Amino acid sequence: MEHYFTNNENLKSEIKMIKYDYDTYSLTFLSDNGVFSKTRIDYGSKLLVETFLKNNQIEIKNILDVGCGYGFIGITLSKVLNAPTTLIDINKRAVHLTERNIKENKVNAQAFVSNIYENIKDKFSVIITNPPIRAGKEVVLEILRKARDYLDIDGILWFVIKKDQGAKTIAKNISDLYEVECLKKDKGFYIFRAKKR
Repeated sequence: MEHYFTNNENLKSEIKMIKYDYDTYSLTFLSDNGVFSKTRIDYGSKLLVETFLKNNQIEIKNILDVGCGYGFIGITLSKVLNAPTTLIDINKRAVHLTERNIKENKVNAQAFVSNIYENIKDKFSVIITNPPIRAGKEVVLEILRKARDYLDIDGILWFVIKKDQGAKTIAKNISDLYEVECLKKDKGFYIFRAKKR
């Protein structure tokens, strides 16, 4: 089985268009085979974005979306908040789709291939992620723990994990680095906000 965090150059392309509305904003996303949640906006990602937009309390200089897929989270936040946004993924097809979706939605954003933070040089007000659970717990924890090195002093990490995928354990496993707060629970998805200790 092909995973959305692997690169398969031979995978047949079948572009799909997905629409999403938030408040007065209408966004359009191109999706394709070989990326996460290719036929619809993932519920966890949608919940993460909407919980973030309702609960953000800091002034945002810039945003980093880690494991961006075709760019739903980062592009939506960039559009609504008018914030410069960087989107990264290990999957080249996902990054190519994100670049197209950045243009489609006319947002101030850039996308590039990066294995977790290897190509990231800057620091961010917000790092946000729907981490690739199927890549394994070690990868998820690396994304969450290393985020601390790329956050501004008062920067905040936001993430979503399902209860049955170890949400509580993962939150506990990063509590030495962050004050972790669960802001929303819905349909088994937990939305977490983590402030640096």
